[in-house]
Amino acid sequence: MTEETSFAELLDACEPGQSLQLDLIDGQIAVLTLNRPSARNALNAELTVRLAEAVRIVERDPSVNVGILTGAGGAFCAGADLKEVLAGGLDRLFTDDGGLGGFTHAPRAKPWIAAVNGPALAGGFELALSCDLVVASRSAVFGLPEVSRGLMASAGGIYRLPRSLPRVLALEMILTGKPIDSDQALAAGLVNGVVELPALDAATAMARAINANAPLAVQASLAVARKAFDDRDGSLYELGNRLQAELQKTADYTEGSRAFVEKRAPHWLGR
Repeated sequence: MTEETSFAELLDACEPGQSLQLDLIDGQIAVLTLNRPSARNALNAELTVRLAEAVRIVERDPSVNVGILTGAGGAFCAGADLKEVLAGGLDRLFTDDGGLGGFTHAPRAKPWIAAVNGPALAGGFELALSCDLVVASRSAVFGLPEVSRGLMASAGGIYRLPRSLPRVLALEMILTGKPIDSDQALAAGLVNGVVELPALDAATAMARAINANAPLAVQASLAVARKAFDDRDGSLYELGNRLQAELQKTADYTEGSRAFVEKRAPHWLGR
């Protein structure tokens, strides 16, 4: 694939049975489905390459506004494929610019939603934690069992989880390796919602609600919100003002006010 490849073109090239399945909803919502159900969608080298490529294309394709990450079958992701790890292939599950699976630390400006069905464990949980929003099915389970395997959740779990949960609960999960179920995750504020229907359906509804807004304004707001735990108020205020000034130069800034005055739905151009 080239630098000009669109997500729609990547979708057309995707074959049934590949380790990563793709879909495009409403022409603007990209769905990436981890597709190794026999291994509970564990990450191997092939899946890492495909996931990293898809994320890069989603982020640079101006027609795509929201990404959804989910898993096939009855699991979200069990983390690294330990058979590959034991064979000395751990490094192949990371990319230099994207982290685990080419996803956990990939440069991303667009909102991403994790649609979690079944277990999201170890690196799989770290994939979910690196998303902006999480929707879980009733069967979802979240955990970082790395310490029970002589490892640590170094792909983001050990510092992102304390930002997402009360400190004592996060530390208990990290140090004991014990998971929590979907109801506990909801009560602790880890997920946006728990649903009986497939999590992808609820994630799609959430993505459509996001997609109804001006994409540049969404991305600018997200850029500031993502730094809320890292920067001081003064720095965040300056960043917000700078991004607001840039938004005021866009066609969508004028369109938003005009649509409100004219009592119609806005037509966003993304510029």
